[in-house]
Amino acid sequence: MKRAAEDLKNELKKYSGVYNINDSFLPGKKEIRVKLRPQGRDLGFTLQDLAQQVRFAFYGAEALRFERDEDEVKVLVRYWESERSLESTLMNMRLRTPGGYEVPFQEVAQVKMAQGYTSIERAQRRRVIKVMADVDEEVTNAHEIRSYLQKEYLPALQNLYPGLRYSIEGVGKEEHESLTDVIQGFIIALFAIYALLAIPLRSFSQPFIIMLAIPFSLVGAVMGHLIMGFNLSLLSLFGMVGLAGVAVNDSLILVDAVNRLRRGGSAIKDAVARAGAMRFRPIILTSITTFAGLMPLIVEKSFQAKFLIPMAVSLGFGVLFATIVTLILIPCGYLILNDLKGVLSTGAGEEKEGGN
Repeated sequence: MKRAAEDLKNELKKYSGVYNINDSFLPGKKEIRVKLRPQGRDLGFTLQDLAQQVRFAFYGAEALRFERDEDEVKVLVRYWESERSLESTLMNMRLRTPGGYEVPFQEVAQVKMAQGYTSIERAQRRRVIKVMADVDEEVTNAHEIRSYLQKEYLPALQNLYPGLRYSIEGVGKEEHESLTDVIQGFIIALFAIYALLAIPLRSFSQPFIIMLAIPFSLVGAVMGHLIMGFNLSLLSLFGMVGLAGVAVNDSLILVDAVNRLRRGGSAIKDAVARAGAMRFRPIILTSITTFAGLMPLIVEKSFQAKFLIPMAVSLGFGVLFATIVTLILIPCGYLILNDLKGVLSTGAGEEKEGGN
């Protein structure tokens, strides 16, 4: 585990912008580890007997306990303090066998100096070492580093050290959980938007034309991040979820205008052209004023606004891009939908006549 952790730390050092690379393993003090020799077992020793006699020699064996006034006093028998700090005292001590004989310590036990552990962390009853690092988001993208490690480097490290297990924790785990929640919330929001559009329009198909602006607005949000030089973050996704509700406003205004003109007796192509001219200024002004209201936050340089800027970028640039889609693709989509309805109705009529 220590070697695997060191390999991972060396890999992280290759990335610029990654600093404070460390792990949770804290080496303890050097300790003496005692192992029972086969000769010791032949003499009747057990590892417990060996450990108990060494403990008695250095910590003390209770020889007497008596009361003194209100206190209980324990009398321990052990080596002198000056002798307890010497390794030679352990090597030269003699152990008493179960039969009552005394034998040299080194004939019974094998001694090894090793590094101890300050603490041992466990997860699911397995030992773990946490490798941690900080990332400068202005230099590199933490999400990209985690993706590379999880897809390429860590599986290779696992093959190098059989039995090794790994998991992404910390900010990466929280980001994954939050991303899952955002996706679920976005799906629920889409269903809610569709229902709220379908009820007043009394149509199952027209809400799809209106919601056509949503995916294109998301493209605008991504392009806005590229233009402004920001990485996509969790707050960017929050802004995109909110953008889904804002992007349909202009489309709804345009489709509603087309429906009103058609109810007034206008032909569909004439209604689409007139609705685009009638609603051009309100749509453009709505988008520009929304973007202008978000612009001070987008260009703000203070630390307090740093976390909200990605959300503002998603909303501002997404609305601008959705406006272009609304004025060009939504009318086209409306005409295509009408043609499809005509084709389907004609086909159904022909099938009915053929059946008769």
